[in-house]
Amino acid sequence: MAGPKWEKAPLPMRDGVTPSYLWLPEGDWPDLITFMVANYPAVTEAQWRDRMARGDVVDAKGTPLRPESPYKRNLRIFYYRELEHETPIPFEEEVLYQDEHIVVADKPHFLPTIPTGRFVKETLLVRLRRRLGIEDLVPIHRLDRETAGVVVFSCNAASRGAYQSLFQKRLVQKEYEALAGPLPGRAFPFSYASRMVEGDKFFTMKEVPGEPNSETMIDVIEARGEHVLYRLWPHTGRQHQLRVHLAALGIPIVNDAFYPVALPCKQDDVSQPLKLLARAIGFPDPLTGEWRYFESRRQL
Repeated sequence: MAGPKWEKAPLPMRDGVTPSYLWLPEGDWPDLITFMVANYPAVTEAQWRDRMARGDVVDAKGTPLRPESPYKRNLRIFYYRELEHETPIPFEEEVLYQDEHIVVADKPHFLPTIPTGRFVKETLLVRLRRRLGIEDLVPIHRLDRETAGVVVFSCNAASRGAYQSLFQKRLVQKEYEALAGPLPGRAFPFSYASRMVEGDKFFTMKEVPGEPNSETMIDVIEARGEHVLYRLWPHTGRQHQLRVHLAALGIPIVNDAFYPVALPCKQDDVSQPLKLLARAIGFPDPLTGEWRYFESRRQL
């Protein structure tokens, strides 16, 4: 869980990583270490003791907590999320634009947008915080780890809500490129819509009968050998929407390991990137009213 927005965290940003926090729930535990070990098994008792000895586990006032500290309901604990082993991602992000309100980055394939699962420091958010020295950096939207392209971040809490509202009101125009098989017999551009719900396998989506809740405009850019480079404009923002829609049309995106069939996890194999790129993003600036447009410098 990220640090709270309404007050400054008692631990500083360290190497791009800001502290996480948790509230102690109702319960009867002899001491703090007993609770932590029982409820956070991914971290060993020795690791918790080491973090506490370093002063990296504190309360909201910044007071270091010890293994023998008493368990207090509603106490808020701050700590750094650490991974013993984290696979380096051998691709670099690029900062396309920065001002006092937003940062726009060009994300490479395989780099997660935010800390999750096996990745903390090897994420776009933490890399940018470390590189730019901006602790209060927050993504306004996200891209899948497998997708490359433009991501917009807020770096100013005072204007953050104004930029977030653009996405909530669907005032943002997103343009993607995807490499997939040919689709003969279609007149381009055309719109594809369907009803998407959570799939049967973890982190996947599927189509079901019913009122559409997802829509994508599809056009052709050019033929590339046995494949076609498509331009995609999602009118909605469902998880994996573009991947699901092209797979449903019988032209799954090249190197898609989820659709139409979820393949065994490739773990740290970065040899076959998903051929999907968030090419550009445009929106009316909520502070000035001017049209802002940012384009990726990457190529599929």
